[in-house]
Amino acid sequence: MLWLALVLFVAMAVAVLRGGRLTNLADIRLRLWWLLPVGFGLQAATSLLPDADWAEPVGVGMILSSYVPLLAMIVANRARPGMWLAGVGVLMNFTVIALNGGMPVLTEAMVVASGYTITPETVEGYKHVVLDRSTRLPFLADVIPLRLVGHGQVLSLGDVFLAVGLGRFLESELRRPVRWFKPGVKLQAGSAVRTRR
Repeated sequence: MLWLALVLFVAMAVAVLRGGRLTNLADIRLRLWWLLPVGFGLQAATSLLPDADWAEPVGVGMILSSYVPLLAMIVANRARPGMWLAGVGVLMNFTVIALNGGMPVLTEAMVVASGYTITPETVEGYKHVVLDRSTRLPFLADVIPLRLVGHGQVLSLGDVFLAVGLGRFLESELRRPVRWFKPGVKLQAGSAVRTRR
């Protein structure tokens, strides 16, 4: 996702210009962070399914299931800046996929994103379906064409919310004051500590 990497890079650049520190990246702590690779792993695992009739509902189920750990991680960190916005984006994508059996994609947007090198055709994969008149909540579908450095992609409104939310979170973390005492480090009392006799 080149576009997401670009958004995060811009967020870091803005944070540094506003006095943030790149060294704060090493101090970012998220509750239930391990749910992220679980969610992305479920999506990646759909590519291992065979080309069979039974695999399609299984693939869609795996895609929908992958959003559950992502939402759980976001809820656990909801107090952090930008997380609620990212959660709205994830919930948008989950909703439109659940209602349509896959993420609807506007074929004309695919043509634009490809640099007019392809013609509208059936969308492949378990995550995407073609947007048509029967599509529910089409405004949440992949309808925003984007082309960067020779690479094209079609985004949804949920993707935009997710990217802005993550960018806000990263910018806030880089501008956070320096932590002089790292989490988990045990401190010993010094001469300044009063003791009772």
